[in-house]
Order: sequence, then C-alpha cells, then structure tokens
Amino acid sequence: MKVETLSSKKQKLKVQVIRADGSHTQFHVYKLKAVLAKLGLATQTASLIPTMMAQLTPTVTTAEIARIFVGTLVDYGYTKEAQSYRDYKQAAQKSWEDETNPAKRLARLQAADPTLVHENANKDSRVFNTQRDLTAGTVGKTLGLRLMPEHVAKAHLRGDIHYHDLDYTPWSPMTNCCLIDFKEMLTNGFKIGNAEVESPHSIQTATAQMAQIIANVASSQYGGCSADRVDEVLEPFAYKNYQKHLVEAKEYIEDSDKQIEFAQKRTKKDIYDAMQALEYEINTLFSSQGQTPFTTLGFGLGTSWIAREIQKAILQIRIEGLGKEKRTAIFPKLTFAIKKGVNYSPADPNYDIKELAVECATKRMYPDVLMYDKIVELTGSFKAPMGCRSFLQGWHDEQGQEVNSGRMNLGVVTLNLPRIALESQGDMNLFWEIFHEKVAIAHEALEFKVERCKQALPENAPILYQYGAFGKRLKPQDSVDELFKGERATVSLGYIGLYEVGTVFFGPNWEGNQAAHDFTLEIVKQLHDYCQDWEKESGYHYSVYSTPSESLTDRFCQLDLKRFGKVKDITDKEYYTNSFHYDVRKHPTPFEKLSFEMDYPKYAAGGFIHYCEYPNLRQNPKALEAVWDWAYNKVGYLGTNTPIDHCFKCGFEGEFKATARGFECPDCGNHDPKLCDCVKRTCGYLGNPLQRPMVHGRHVEISSRAKNIGEGM
Repeated sequence: MKVETLSSKKQKLKVQVIRADGSHTQFHVYKLKAVLAKLGLATQTASLIPTMMAQLTPTVTTAEIARIFVGTLVDYGYTKEAQSYRDYKQAAQKSWEDETNPAKRLARLQAADPTLVHENANKDSRVFNTQRDLTAGTVGKTLGLRLMPEHVAKAHLRGDIHYHDLDYTPWSPMTNCCLIDFKEMLTNGFKIGNAEVESPHSIQTATAQMAQIIANVASSQYGGCSADRVDEVLEPFAYKNYQKHLVEAKEYIEDSDKQIEFAQKRTKKDIYDAMQALEYEINTLFSSQGQTPFTTLGFGLGTSWIAREIQKAILQIRIEGLGKEKRTAIFPKLTFAIKKGVNYSPADPNYDIKELAVECATKRMYPDVLMYDKIVELTGSFKAPMGCRSFLQGWHDEQGQEVNSGRMNLGVVTLNLPRIALESQGDMNLFWEIFHEKVAIAHEALEFKVERCKQALPENAPILYQYGAFGKRLKPQDSVDELFKGERATVSLGYIGLYEVGTVFFGPNWEGNQAAHDFTLEIVKQLHDYCQDWEKESGYHYSVYSTPSESLTDRFCQLDLKRFGKVKDITDKEYYTNSFHYDVRKHPTPFEKLSFEMDYPKYAAGGFIHYCEYPNLRQNPKALEAVWDWAYNKVGYLGTNTPIDHCFKCGFEGEFKATARGFECPDCGNHDPKLCDCVKRTCGYLGNPLQRPMVHGRHVEISSRAKNIGEGM
C-alpha cells in the first residue's frame, strides 16, 4: 500500500538533503544552530557551522550530516556534547519505534492514558462501543504512521504538523466530512444492508430515512455530515401529507376553505412530529465510532408555508428541549440562513422565523447563522458547512449545474504556526524560511491523504459511493476518484495560533497594530496562494481551513512547552488560540471581535466560523439580533456563546462556575450530571463537560479555562 505522492515525483532541488525514507528536502542552517543551542554551544556557531558546511556535498543524506556534525564536535573537543547528541538521536529513534508499536500504544490505552482516552470531546470513553473504537483507533494510528512517509509521520509526532484523524486514516482509505445528497437519495431510493428503500410517501418516513442515512454515512467516514437546505429537501414529502389530508377532508367537509384549513392543520402536526422524531433519533444514534454522529442541519431559505412550518418546527423543538428535564440537545447542530428579502428585516416574509431563531439562540446557543450574501462572496456558492465549519467551494458539473450536496472533504493537516514563530526567535526572514519548509511537509501529508482515499473501492462504503450519499452513483468497478477529481472534493490545509504568532513579533496586545494585522493576514494569504497552486497542479480543490482544534489547542502547546519552556502570553497559557480568533482574555465586545476577525476568511474560505460571547440574553433577544444584523455584510458564519446552564436541584439558570473539580452550580454547588444541564461550546459543536470523567483535576477538553478556549474556537 505504498503511496507515491506528487511531491516525491517532482522535487528537484539544487542542494538536496536525502532523508532516511528517501524523500528530498532543502538544507536549512537554522536547524544546525538550534541543535547547537540545545547542546549549550550557541556562542560557538560562528566557528562550528562553517566547518560543518564546508564538508557538505550538493547531495547529502541525513546520516552523513549527523556524522559530519558529531565529527566536528569531537574535532573541536566537545566530546560530551557529541555524546549528548548521539543519546538524543537514539532516544528519538526509540520514541519512533514506541509510537509505531501497537502493543505499547495499547498498553497506554489500557492504563487510561488521558491523551489517548479523551482526545475527542464528544466521546464517552466509559461505554463499550467507544472503548472498542478507541482500541481499533489505537492500532490504526500505529499502522498509519508506518504507512505514510516517515518524515511526515515524524513531523506529526514532533508537533510541526497535525495529521488529523490518524485513528481512521491512512490505515483505512476513508473520507472526512460531507454534505449528504438527501434530495437524490430520498427521491430515487437507496439501499442499506439488505433493505431496498423506496422514496418516502410522507414527511414522517422521510425523516426516519434521514436518520438511517446519517447513521450509515457517519459509520462510513470519520468526519461530520450535513443536511443542507433541509426545509426545502423535506418540503415535497410534507406536501404528500397535505394531499392525503386534503383528500380525507373532502370526504367529510363541504366548504373548500375549511378543507384546506383542516389539511394544513393536520400537515403542520405531521411536520412537528416528524422533526421532533428526527431530533430524538439523531441524539440517540451511535455510529461505529462510538459517538453520536456529528450532524448539522442547514435551513432558513424556503418561503412556502410548508417550508416555513419545517423551519419553525426545528426551532420550536430545540427551544422545548429533550426529555422530561428539557435538556439542551447537543446534536444536530443548527445553521440558520439569513438572507435579505427573505428573513433579514421586518418587511421580509420570513422575518418571524428569524425572530424565533434569535429566541432559540438565546436559550440553546443554536442556531448559528449563515449570512447568505457573504457566504456566496467567500466560498462561491451558498451552502451549509460540512459538519462544524468545513466549507465546499463553488463548483459546477459537466452540465453547468451548481453542485453542493453529494460532495465531500478528503482530509485535514494542520500547521503549528506558533512553533514556527518561536523557532524564528523574532527573525522575520527566518520565520518565512521555516514556514515554507513546514508548508511543504503539510502538502506531502495532504497529497498522501488524497492518494490513500483514491484507493478505496465503491464496495467499501456502498452508502457513499453506490447509493447516493455522494450524489453520483458508482458501479462496483468504477474508480472512486470520479467523485474527487476535477475539484469536486476539497482537501484542507489547517492552521492554528495566529494570535501567538503576532505576539512573538509584536507583543501580546497587537490587535490594534496595523502592521501586525497585515503580517498575520499575509500568513493566511500565503497558505491560500499555496492551495491555489496545488489545486492547479493536481485537480483537487485545496483550501485553507481554520481548524476546529479541540484537543489540538492543548497538544501543540504542551509539546512546545517542553521545547521552549514557559513563554509569556504564548505557551504559559497552556493552550493556543484557535485559528484567527481574538485573544479572548481581553474580553472584546462582539463588534470589536468581529471587526478584528472579518478579514481572514477571505483567504480561509475552506473552513471558518466566528463566535461572540454574551451575558444571559434571554431577556434581551434584540441585542443578539442587533449583532446579527450588524454582521450581515461583514462575516459569513456566526455562532452564539451565552450561558444556558440549568440546575435541576435548585432551579438556577445561567453560567455554572468553573472550579478545580469541574463546573458546578454557583448557587448550590451541584455538579451531578443527572441533576443539571451544563452545556459549553467545544469548537464548532456543543458539549456537556459533566458527562466526561475528570483528569488532573479538570474535565477533559472543557477545562476550567473552557470559557476562554471555547469562545476562542
């Protein structure tokens, strides 16, 4: 299963370093300086480096560089330092062998290593199906590291890059996230297992089929899945209900107006029941990954009375809450489209539904809102995100038809930007040198993801490739690349920590510094330009992705703490700021935060979201609507972060207090998950921190600093 990537075919460098895995790279002097500094020989570089450089040939292996390095140290009398370097290399090799040893990694899992057990904020590691998935994923990671190019695997383990979802890929040629083509599947039927499913004849059956499709799609890929424009997709099936009720009404009611009134009333009840069933179905599903499918419903643009009823039902059901305790539903994520002329202003036909969406957001945080015109400007077409924040770019098929549903993402690799800045030590030229080097490695990792996905067979995931979830239905002998190539699929280059990068060069309060803003924006633009070049070369839709870093905010920072120590306002926080977000420790107003962030998605259209933090808004929904209206022409995708915790013991509603033992009711101290509903933002989704066990005195993923980290995601 060895995959030859585009980079390995094309790289032709004048001065080349041949890595142990046979790949080529450019020689970088800064690496020698860094190693010498670690050995305590920083002041000797002026004499040592020229001696080493003089012994290099135009093409040199890493083993030869190491030999020259050690030999020079010994020649200059630094025998202890030479031995320290040998020890370091041996330790690095042992670490590599341990990380790729399934038995050792399984032993860590069995010992409940928190870095393995709790790396996903929405997986409960106490239940059997999650434990099974973690076991398989632990083995998959070790095998996947061995499968990919060694220098890419080591870059991931070092923390230079993050190869996302390593527990599933590259060992399995799975795809990431998608917009399921529900319209195609519900119209033409599909097959799950041994069952041939025909087109539904009612909205109740349609939503039941949707739940089954979601469960099967989520088990056949590893990322989120979305139902785009669900109100419009379900409208024809609800209309069938209406037609049936109208026929029934004509049997007993003579007045035609009353017949219509009766049929509409019955259809509205059917719609509410169907959407409520879908809400419960999604929240009770478990995919093969041991978690509730990461599902998003996009809606808001339909203007018929049926589409309006579907929209209202979605929001009313979410406001009502789940179960007898009326808990906040974690899934599906709701994204409500706002469009001028449809629902933006009081004169628009669906303005009342926008008001309901505002009320829902003040009570349940969802829906997040998609600004129609800005999304089109940024991404080339309007659509919901795939799962959390991954956006497809505008694309047309051979007939010139715009296509969104049925398309997918092939994977994400994220750059550790703060590390590059720390390694540069404030030298702008060195920053860019390291930046370009690490981007090249990320590109190779992404190429590998693409090549591995192409090795899947339609029979590996029939629901995706043969029965319509990915739109075009393939035959068993077809290549899955038919659904990827020609820029139909996206591939994502992620990044993290622009705030920390700006802090290295301009200090911790750089948000108002135009030079700092332009520098950090140029970083994202450079990533964008790379993606444009890769897209032209390969025919795959590369795009920049503002990574929903979740545990990566911790992972990268913890690795850099070991390497650089506590650096004020960077590593000493013990987390990195997600993507392009404002430093939330400064508590910006929504207008300050959005004004600061609004320029970055132009170059990061492959994935982005903005959040604003508010006090309790239940008594002042117009304040939230004012922010939405102000943001309409400025940002494309906006989420609400407001306290919605509820204590069933004493009745408190608001924000639970973060303590050393986790979140608890500020009035009575209750922190029993059975007696309270504590919901926090975890990247693009909501999560319940009280349903996860404690590790090192904090709830995993949503720690005592979650208010800041979550809002910053």
